[in-house]
Amino acid sequence: MPKTNLPPIPPSQITPEAVWQSRRDWLRRAGLGAAALGGAGWLSALPATARAALPELPAKPNPAYWLESKPTSEKDVTSYNNFYEFGTRKTDPMDYAGKMQTRPWVVEVEGEAARPRSFDIDDLLKLAPMEERIYRLRCVEAWSMVIPWLGYSLSHLLEQVEPTGKAKYVEFISAVQPGNMPGLEDRILDWPYIEALRMDEAMHPLAMLVFGVYGKLLPNQNGAPLRLAVPWKYGFKSAKSLVKIRLVEKMPASSWMKAAPSEYGFYANVNPDVPHPRWSQATERRIGDGFFAPRVKTQMFNGYGEQVASLYQGMDLRANY
Repeated sequence: MPKTNLPPIPPSQITPEAVWQSRRDWLRRAGLGAAALGGAGWLSALPATARAALPELPAKPNPAYWLESKPTSEKDVTSYNNFYEFGTRKTDPMDYAGKMQTRPWVVEVEGEAARPRSFDIDDLLKLAPMEERIYRLRCVEAWSMVIPWLGYSLSHLLEQVEPTGKAKYVEFISAVQPGNMPGLEDRILDWPYIEALRMDEAMHPLAMLVFGVYGKLLPNQNGAPLRLAVPWKYGFKSAKSLVKIRLVEKMPASSWMKAAPSEYGFYANVNPDVPHPRWSQATERRIGDGFFAPRVKTQMFNGYGEQVASLYQGMDLRANY
């Protein structure tokens, strides 16, 4: 695994060990204790599909991937989503994803690898220590969330198959379940959903395989049973419900590149200086703050510049959008 290029964290900003080793203590500090412990509050207002009891997923909070920002509420994280396999409205995934079958589930890792193989989801859950990381998610519709994902660095999985020298890119392919995904009938995209990263992006420790959120296994509408999280890129790069990962030599064409190449490029790095053709990306609205809350300035690389800017040294980030 490559060395991290994370900035030093002042001792005053590091969560004390006695706190971050206890999830309940951390939840209380974040103002979420009552919900996490099954109490009253906003959790009781969640729709039944989002409130359904999901198994807990133990994970150790990782202070190196922690944001000071207050996490977005679980209600918003599980009810305001882009998952076009279930429809184009933000509430469609919550309304319709319950039919998606997530067991059994196998992920094939193939292509330019010395040891290609298939992984059962239960084996993937045990492949590496599970971490909790608070990541910022930024979407091209100019909204953002702060989410406590559970998982581990994608590099742990890629190292298992030993990429060859020809493996320059990593392609991610999402599930297609025609009977369970009503959005497939709209043909908005050329299904299955495909995304990709450059190999050095995929091996960066910030690139994460996600299996859970808010202390529990992922709900279907958030990309169960596993998805990608690439926090310095726009949200559409973080493919959901993965069934295949391919290591390839040539740059793949992702789903949105095929559908609208003038609007969605391969890199999709969060860049406030490159507007979307139909709206500005210079500011964003935090989901949960209210429609009339002041917009905030979008940060380059979504605030992760110190960690990832070196990956793009010398590149024209306007041309490589």
